Amino acid sequence: MSEAALQTLLSPVVLFFALGFVAGLVRSSLSVPEDLAKGLSLYLMLAIGFKGGVELAHAGFDLGMLGAVISGLVAGFGLPLIAFGLLRAMTRVSHVDAAAIAAHYGSISVVTFVAASDYIDALGVEYEGYMVAVVAIMESPAIIAGLILAQRDPAAKRAPRWDADFLREVFLNGSVFLLLGALVIGMATGDKGYDTVAPFITTPFKGVLCLFLLDMGIAAASRLRSASGLDHRLVTFGLIMPVIGATVGLGLSWLAGLSVGSGALLITLCASASYIAVPAAMRVALPQANPAYSLTLSLGVTFPFNLVIGIPLYQRAAEIILA
Repeated sequence: MSEAALQTLLSPVVLFFALGFVAGLVRSSLSVPEDLAKGLSLYLMLAIGFKGGVELAHAGFDLGMLGAVISGLVAGFGLPLIAFGLLRAMTRVSHVDAAAIAAHYGSISVVTFVAASDYIDALGVEYEGYMVAVVAIMESPAIIAGLILAQRDPAAKRAPRWDADFLREVFLNGSVFLLLGALVIGMATGDKGYDTVAPFITTPFKGVLCLFLLDMGIAAASRLRSASGLDHRLVTFGLIMPVIGATVGLGLSWLAGLSVGSGALLITLCASASYIAVPAAMRVALPQANPAYSLTLSLGVTFPFNLVIGIPLYQRAAEIILA
């Protein structure tokens, strides 16, 4: 095991996730109050968005940013097609369930992005602030792609909903809205604004991330414990798909000419799976889909894989190919 991988496994972030996971498996009474968990999530979105906006104010608009944005859009629309094809070939889930799961794997996990940026920061590798904008951009295309796939089901008894509630979930999702809003505020206020709030968004960041991942560990174990109908085929998909997504992300990063740090983050985004924004949208648009499949895979299988094993591998791949 490389020193970098060992450092990741022994980092407080991963160890607190592991603590929560074990607590969930053994049915400990340990829990994070729901309101506190929501507050921690809001804090992380605000901090990463604001810091990204300040960095973006430094860098300004350039071809690198355009390449990253286009890469994010391509991945957001394309990865659900790959995931859907794999699910239909490998597993026995229905057409509509495959479409819903595929949407999760075309979208992204903001917490995985935060963990990856924290890991890259620890290595002293720099990345561009516009990657925060790419995070927000990659949410919606995957949801739309998943619904298009669901509409092609000849056995469907009810069409996906494209009403106002669905559009609100897709384009006004709270996490994405805060992330983009904080990004804009960071750009507008720059270094002066950053100096004002730095004690709030910088010093407590890693401690808050540890507490949030403790809660994520408990939730992941709970999903695995209560999973029904989750066979070895679906678990295999949950482990293979992030590697495929990472490979796509690496290729897009190379084509876009991204730096090692930004490339590692794009690779991580392509390898991650949503368990916040997409489930909310699917609940409105595809109520006939079984959320137990998608949530268990994204949160109980893919998220731990990326956190413990994937992130160091993605950063190393970016270092080899993009340096």
